[in-house]
Amino acid sequence: MHRSARFTQSLVTVALAACCAGAAWGQSAPAAAAPEPDWTFNANVGIFSSYVFRGISQTNEKPAIQGGFDIGHKSGFYAGTWASNVSWISDGLPDASVSMEWDFYGGYKFALPNDFSGDVGVLQYYYPGSYPDGAVKADTTELYASLGWKFLSVKYSYVVGNKTFGFADSRGSDYIEGNLSYDVVDKVNDVIGKVTLIGHVGHQRYKNAGDFSYTDWKGGVQADVSGFNVGIFVTGTDADSALYTNRFGKDISDTQVVGFVQKTF
Repeated sequence: MHRSARFTQSLVTVALAACCAGAAWGQSAPAAAAPEPDWTFNANVGIFSSYVFRGISQTNEKPAIQGGFDIGHKSGFYAGTWASNVSWISDGLPDASVSMEWDFYGGYKFALPNDFSGDVGVLQYYYPGSYPDGAVKADTTELYASLGWKFLSVKYSYVVGNKTFGFADSRGSDYIEGNLSYDVVDKVNDVIGKVTLIGHVGHQRYKNAGDFSYTDWKGGVQADVSGFNVGIFVTGTDADSALYTNRFGKDISDTQVVGFVQKTF
């Protein structure tokens, strides 16, 4: 090949390379995904028409203000605290002065194959206040473990202390439950977002106080409304009403309809 032809071919090659390089420089590089934070912090506050715990009203079917916060690490470990007003202790013991439940918890969440997940931890129920002489304090410590799959979960809680919500010599009391949280739609309109069906069934067993054991259930719906979690549910039990009727004549184990508004930050 003639020298000038080779020179011309070289110029064309360089020009093409420059154009390709320019085109590459002109393309926008894909945005890098934001790194997962090491720690996350969440807080919540809510107003409920009644505080119902495992089918039993803790506030004599009167309103409750609740809230808490927790912190979690990307490894799966977490810890938190939560509180609510209560009246069930003083409703049953007129000389008691206990108006608050204050919980502390910590645990570890982890992913499993095929959309399964697990959660294990410890939960301390603390009821500060004064009790009459001879009364058993309601403070209770439970270990728990749960297994979840998509919108379904089962959970088992086991009392490790010698007291279970005011029952003495009750180590080994437990609670087993199944829960459903199924998203019907992700968004209805600009005001109403995700709508979720909720369902629950559980059994509370008291060691050495079997007459107080019972099964409870719950069903309802909740929705994201302008950033607030708004919902309503019906709950009930098969508990012996005579054992769960307080000194005001209220059966706190009876079927109840509960509405709530909650905000998470």
